[in-house]
Amino acid sequence: MMLFSCIPAGFRYNYIVPIPKPKECHSKALTCNDFRAIAISPILSKIFEHCILDKFSSFFKISDNQIGFKKGVGCSYAIQAVRNIVDSYIHGGSTSSSNLCATDLSKAFDKVNHHALFLKLMKRFIPNHLLEYN
Repeated sequence: MMLFSCIPAGFRYNYIVPIPKPKECHSKALTCNDFRAIAISPILSKIFEHCILDKFSSFFKISDNQIGFKKGVGCSYAIQAVRNIVDSYIHGGSTSSSNLCATDLSKAFDKVNHHALFLKLMKRFIPNHLLEYN
């Protein structure tokens, strides 16, 4: 597939299953935002994905500062990390006020500048045949 830059047509098809998000109140009408989508992919595409991840894992290093989309790390980890930082300021005797900013990046992937992403991947020396697409 990598040699001919061709992906089998079957790899492109997923079965999307909408899973309702937990809600406290069901009195209003449901919207698309009340569901998360789970993609069921063909088994061969999943095997190929694992082979790619295994072979090129050295290119996919994740920063220790990253919390989202990281195996074994979730919201509770992020909350604990923020709490630890705040506690360290308090125990350190900091009397000045601290500012905290939270950003919801749930839709960020849809808005990412793909050209900038490709430049960053090229700077990390990701092989060109992995970056090529038709």
